Amino acid sequence: MMTLESLQKQFKTLRLAETSEYLPDLIRCAESKDWTYRELLTEMASYELKRRGEKQIERQLKWAAFPAHTTLEMYNLNEQQTLSQKQIKQLSELTWIDQLYNLVLLGTAGVGKTHLATALGIKAVHQGYQVMYITMEELIRHLKAEEFTRKAQIKMKRIRAANLVIIDDLMFMAMDQREANLFFHLINDLHDKASIILTSSKGPSEWGDLLGDQGITTAILDRILHRIEVIQFQGEDSHRMKNRTSIFKEESVQNQLAKSVHFYLTLTTYKQNYKKQRN
Repeated sequence: MMTLESLQKQFKTLRLAETSEYLPDLIRCAESKDWTYRELLTEMASYELKRRGEKQIERQLKWAAFPAHTTLEMYNLNEQQTLSQKQIKQLSELTWIDQLYNLVLLGTAGVGKTHLATALGIKAVHQGYQVMYITMEELIRHLKAEEFTRKAQIKMKRIRAANLVIIDDLMFMAMDQREANLFFHLINDLHDKASIILTSSKGPSEWGDLLGDQGITTAILDRILHRIEVIQFQGEDSHRMKNRTSIFKEESVQNQLAKSVHFYLTLTTYKQNYKKQRN
């Protein structure tokens, strides 16, 4: 008579590794509940498919390289004035990915752009989409190294094969001619093949100065803006500043310093907006 261990080895040989691990529990359950052969086989097949799906999601989340595991349920609508509950629900339905729409999330640091982008990306992974997250700095580094290193080639291959690509901190620094060209070719590769979420503290009107080439800027915008939803976070304080924690219960020098920094950031933003209006 074949032992349980031998049976488990045969399951592994047949590449039913998940069922192999769970087999002792399945057999005990079948005996205690008087399952028929069909019921046992149904449970085995269901368990294997369920675990394969979970493993696939785990792999996709690992490959996506999200900066944190933030979800839409964790997104506090009360701390922002831009999106309504209805709009969040529409975004979470993810139909815009199938329609190849792009999202551009604009706003100052700390207003929740990365949180929202990541939460939508994680939701997309659980819905079966291939998603890749990358910061602009890391993206440029991989684009420049793609010709030479295996690691960069694998990363860029996954980005080009994704259904949704999230590029965080877009245009946070100026690019040289080669970097701008590499970025344009990537956007061109993704155009009409994937949706893109871009987060940036700078609006499209400022991208030309950072790309250094008006022709490349126009070509990139032409592809990104073809089908797009722009979400401008306006008049909002940094969530990090509002939700900061302190080791001191009472007012302290550290707390007063944090308030001073918050006041400085608010004043700087006001001055910048005022200057733009005057110009």
